[in-house]
Amino acid sequence: MAAPVLTDYHVDHTSTNPANAGAPVKLFVRRRNGTPTGQPSRPVLMLHGRSVPALAGFDLPYKKYSWAEELAKAKFDVFVMELQGSGLSTRPMMDDPKNVSPAPAQRQLLVPHPDASVYLGPVDYAAQLNNSQSDWDEVDKVVDFILGQTGAAEVDLIGWSAAAQQFGPYAIQHPAKVRSLFLLAPIFPPQGRASKPGTDFGAPVPLPVSTPPAAFGYPMTVGTKAGLDLAWGKDLKCPDQREPGIVDEVWKAIMAADPVGATWGGPAGPPQGLNRIRNSYWWGWNATTVPLHGVLGGSVPVCIVYGENDTIVNTSSDLGLLYFSVPELYRRIPGPDKLMFRIACAGHQAPWERVANDLHTMSEHWLKLGKVEGATTGSYYRDEDGALTPLE
Repeated sequence: MAAPVLTDYHVDHTSTNPANAGAPVKLFVRRRNGTPTGQPSRPVLMLHGRSVPALAGFDLPYKKYSWAEELAKAKFDVFVMELQGSGLSTRPMMDDPKNVSPAPAQRQLLVPHPDASVYLGPVDYAAQLNNSQSDWDEVDKVVDFILGQTGAAEVDLIGWSAAAQQFGPYAIQHPAKVRSLFLLAPIFPPQGRASKPGTDFGAPVPLPVSTPPAAFGYPMTVGTKAGLDLAWGKDLKCPDQREPGIVDEVWKAIMAADPVGATWGGPAGPPQGLNRIRNSYWWGWNATTVPLHGVLGGSVPVCIVYGENDTIVNTSSDLGLLYFSVPELYRRIPGPDKLMFRIACAGHQAPWERVANDLHTMSEHWLKLGKVEGATTGSYYRDEDGALTPLE
């Protein structure tokens, strides 16, 4: 068959984000179309998490780390999207360095680039940037765009990390548009913020949110290459878990998706680049909402995969909103069509680790066959040889 066709789009959208409500914005979408000539499209939509742009996460231009390209080679029509505030989509309020968190540890990263004067002083927009509803609206806009482009009736969703916050509730609210859900390292807070009383997913408070100011009084934070390496290092428990030089390749991809942030960052000398990360206010993804209407595991089958060394997705149950649990998400999914795999020698950054090819294969089998490693339901530990041991 011919090589997959790559096309980049800037999808028009009217923002529902309070920071630029009503404004025309562009949502960046990359398409890698592997549909064979004369055959119907099988669209797959991939969505990023909190801090890593989608292109760096799913389409890393290095060796065979591009998950999107590998799925396209498997004859899928793959779309990779960026929400507002991420990657090459519109980034409201984020070009102003004064809108970085005023915490000294954050502001000092801006010296001398772009300007030492922003080290002190208040933010110009003193509220969070995006929220659950604006994210769900943007996902829906892109899903409708994909269905219009392909003529398909449904789309498969693949989300990494905090993308669970968007894709889980979206699937429950729009089950007729979603064929299946594949979640890698999903962030799931069983005690997460509730929706407005009397609604399934209504905003619990007026938007935007600015209090407490230390949490929501600014629209973005910034991250460094050293910070990425440090956080990733906490998950490295196997000697060959990631290959040498991969941090450099990932950071290059993050900077390519953030041309403004690439010009920021100290110390003296040429700018080292900063990853601009939107500050979010999320609700509606918790132990109460997951079972709603029996969608997940019912009309929308769900496959969950996470690394055994992931220090982010499973935390202490006494942390309230910061209590995360992948097994609890699996337990709360009401329908029987659900799978979960804890995979050996993998961390939160699994798409860039040695297990990346295994992830590609697992997702391909899930999409094509509705099963992985021969399993159609249940939870398993997957060892380095691919052998499964039931977890239940």
